[in-house]
Amino acid sequence: MIIVIDGQGGKIGKMMVEQLKQKLPSAYIIAIGTNSIATATMLKAGADAGATGENPVLVNAKQADIIVGPLGIIIADALLGEITPHMAQAISQSHAQKVLLPVNKCHTTIVGLKDITLSEVVALAVAEVEQLIGKE
Repeated sequence: MIIVIDGQGGKIGKMMVEQLKQKLPSAYIIAIGTNSIATATMLKAGADAGATGENPVLVNAKQADIIVGPLGIIIADALLGEITPHMAQAISQSHAQKVLLPVNKCHTTIVGLKDITLSEVVALAVAEVEQLIGKE
């Protein structure tokens, strides 16, 4: 099971779900938005199921094989405060493989990265998920 977590408007999550469904059509994807707009955006993009808020993150992080989202999902108070400390902890402690998109926001800068577009970052993340699923 792949969980895609996003907040705010759900743009990153939408791109991830669309590309994952294109490359891995049989993959079961759960969209978890930190708000209802993000969840709805990812569901419209083709996620198989969706939920909103802290508790769905806490519950599904325990069961996920792969968790995908922007780097901020493992940083308490990131995404303009939408990531609670409990959410960040649950994701970080999950045994799932995490595929985090290096978005230099949330008062966090990742040094040494190439300056590439969001579309290119999402494509790299999708390729990583494909590799991880191929290893199973």
